[in-house]
Amino acid sequence: NQNSLESIEWNLLQPEAPNHFFVNKNFDEQSEYDKGFAVNELFTKQSMGITSGNDSDYVDFLENTLIKNFGLSNIKKIDYRTFDTRYINYDASILARARYDFMQNLFSNNLAISFVKRSRNDTFILPYITKNIVDKCVISTLDNANIFPLYLYPQKEIQSEMFGHLAFAAEPNIRYGNIRTPNLNQAIVDKIAEGLGLKFVNEPVPVVETLQCNVSTNVNVSTCDVTTGTGTFAPIDVLDYIYAVLHSPAYREKYKEFLKIDFPRIPFPTSPLPSPQEREQAVDRFWKLVKLGGEIRQIHLLESPVVEEYITQYPEDGNNMVVKTKYENGRVYINDTQYFDNVPETAWNFYIGGYQPAQKWLKDRKDRALEFEDILHYQKIIVALAETDRIMSIINGIDIEPK
Repeated sequence: NQNSLESIEWNLLQPEAPNHFFVNKNFDEQSEYDKGFAVNELFTKQSMGITSGNDSDYVDFLENTLIKNFGLSNIKKIDYRTFDTRYINYDASILARARYDFMQNLFSNNLAISFVKRSRNDTFILPYITKNIVDKCVISTLDNANIFPLYLYPQKEIQSEMFGHLAFAAEPNIRYGNIRTPNLNQAIVDKIAEGLGLKFVNEPVPVVETLQCNVSTNVNVSTCDVTTGTGTFAPIDVLDYIYAVLHSPAYREKYKEFLKIDFPRIPFPTSPLPSPQEREQAVDRFWKLVKLGGEIRQIHLLESPVVEEYITQYPEDGNNMVVKTKYENGRVYINDTQYFDNVPETAWNFYIGGYQPAQKWLKDRKDRALEFEDILHYQKIIVALAETDRIMSIINGIDIEPK
């Protein structure tokens, strides 16, 4: 009311394709960012997660509850939220969106990484690794997750009484061999392989240690090197590399304007025409990131031995009922008298995806009594969050992008 069009201080916007934002954004880094590969271009097949349409009836903490209500035949594990695997009556005839033909790739030995394309919170949602069929809200209540499996399994048509129409079933679980194929764009993989001077293989090659010694001197520890490299890399290495890059706080800060717009882009490990020295440095950097990404992956799957090295205690007896949670002086209270002790504040506040797992996991169990396995599981979560934060700081010290 106190201004006119002439008195308002206007800002000149320069909207650029393809998004044409009508707000000020810093896109100075776009040319560098665009040199990387987009994850939705790397993975050839993807799908949104499962929508049951009725979680209260079809999803449960306990397998026996669903077996009692629906029978055994369709009960499967589902990665429901971060660090929260439950059970689902996976009957495509009653679920809202079972996405059966896609999710069967996760019936057998496999991994998948979940991404949110663009969050409603206008921020980048950290991806999360899973190994079971996946709920659409696995990493965000507000945003549907897109699921990218690492491998695809062959399908065969079967007549299924459960579905009443032609359905598809994955072949039996075979870990190695030609039964499964990488869900990866071969052109992108070939570019990575060419830059690194490594051969891409569909399955990891077992590492065999060899002893290389200087024959001009006596063989001893000081003159021999143990070589463990195979000259190859596999789909799991690509996945771990991506997982490490996206757990780099520096990378996410540098490209935050782009990461919250669309699926993330990942820098190629090497420049297009690296010199021998640049390639050697790039290969070293690649394997460091693969190792660190692999550590985070195993921690998030709660498969790493480190998650059983508990840093917390649960000292008080009681009914273990989750009534009201709060964090106070290193203690996470679940009711007035019982608590987990020595919980780092970093772990309590840590985000994976759009959730704070240390808080979300307990809130989802309000008015439930924690079983012994639940108490151990929660302590594993705290270790996992603390370790993720520690490894992220190590990744942050690595210059992710090739020169």
